[in-house]
Amino acid sequence: MIITKEIFRTIILEGQELLQEVAVYNRRYELEENGKYVFVGVRQAGKSYMLFNKAKSLLNKGHSIEEIVYVNFDDERLVELKADQLDLILQAHQTVCDQKPILLFDEIQNVEHWEKFARRLVNMKYTVFITGSNAKMLSSDIMSTLGGRFIDQMIFPYSFEEYIEVAGFSLSDNWQYGKEAAQIQRLLADYIKWGGFPELTLYKDKRQWLNSLYEKILLGDIVLRNKIKNVAALRLVMKKVAENVMRPVSGRRIANLISGTGVKTNTTSVIDYLQYAKEAFIIFPLTNYYSSFADRETTKKYYFIDNGLLSIFLADAETALLENICAIKLYKKYADKVYYINDDVETDFYIPDEGYAVQASYSIRDDNTREREVKGLMKLHDKHPLKRMEIVTYDEETVIDADGCQIAVVPLWKWLLM
Repeated sequence: MIITKEIFRTIILEGQELLQEVAVYNRRYELEENGKYVFVGVRQAGKSYMLFNKAKSLLNKGHSIEEIVYVNFDDERLVELKADQLDLILQAHQTVCDQKPILLFDEIQNVEHWEKFARRLVNMKYTVFITGSNAKMLSSDIMSTLGGRFIDQMIFPYSFEEYIEVAGFSLSDNWQYGKEAAQIQRLLADYIKWGGFPELTLYKDKRQWLNSLYEKILLGDIVLRNKIKNVAALRLVMKKVAENVMRPVSGRRIANLISGTGVKTNTTSVIDYLQYAKEAFIIFPLTNYYSSFADRETTKKYYFIDNGLLSIFLADAETALLENICAIKLYKKYADKVYYINDDVETDFYIPDEGYAVQASYSIRDDNTREREVKGLMKLHDKHPLKRMEIVTYDEETVIDADGCQIAVVPLWKWLLM
């Protein structure tokens, strides 16, 4: 298909109709009033709705819908679009409105070298907001081209707090001591298993929706973008990452596990696949605080960006899902400042800048489990005095006094809302 100004004119008008009709939920992100943003994150995390929210805000401030240009570059009519054709957007808008447009570009990474066009727009004093589903959008080369003109903001699927708000719950004061606590715990069971993708809340067959999303990410954002030929090996890499989500693994170990199934691959390819999955925001790594630089680069713990994506690989994995959801919350808040400890004893999560450590354990009713989790925290505390020590469980709550130190045992539903 030849991409013309008329095609963009149609897309612009369709986008304006969409912006007027779509219902939006205000996400919990604080944005600079005059900032120009690149919103990044896994597909279906809600990045488009950040653009819709911005459009609604502009309309409420008196801007007309004719000023606003929303273009989704996943549109099949734009599959063959080249960077030197992007100016057609401005030309098409001029045929329907004589005001300077406010530009909302969704999944613009589909157009190679898009960043040069974006920089030119900002230099010309256009207001621009962008979304993308690949971390390469934040690469040093692209950010250098943009010249610091955009603020990058990672968008995650719903937090548990957002999840219960969308479900219609408004927590009252001291809610945790009344009947609301039981209702919140019921919602938590769904959230742990199916995660927080906003659109997923509309579907009954959640597994089918998640499988479909995973296939789109795998085939579109990883296989096609990185020209992967050994798709069978890539699938097994993701499966092995899911099965080992609580344990440190290396590319070599995963390659050996895959070779044992009869599928050919090698360590270099596995490391590449892990990087591609990270760039597509499916997974994120944590490193061992005590590892050497070389070991930090080769052996990591990998977690999934949403529990729903992990659930499609696992059955009856309560402990893995609980730990993964703890990892998401801490990563969302502290990013690469979160580590794990894998010494002679283990600590699941350690944030040295905060003097804060967390163990994730479905239950500590078993004496051996309780002793192991406490020992991991106390040994870390002996080396690096901690300000906060917590053990997150599914539903247990108490305070453990260990050698004069207090360790808070917190139920997951309460911890996620702290």
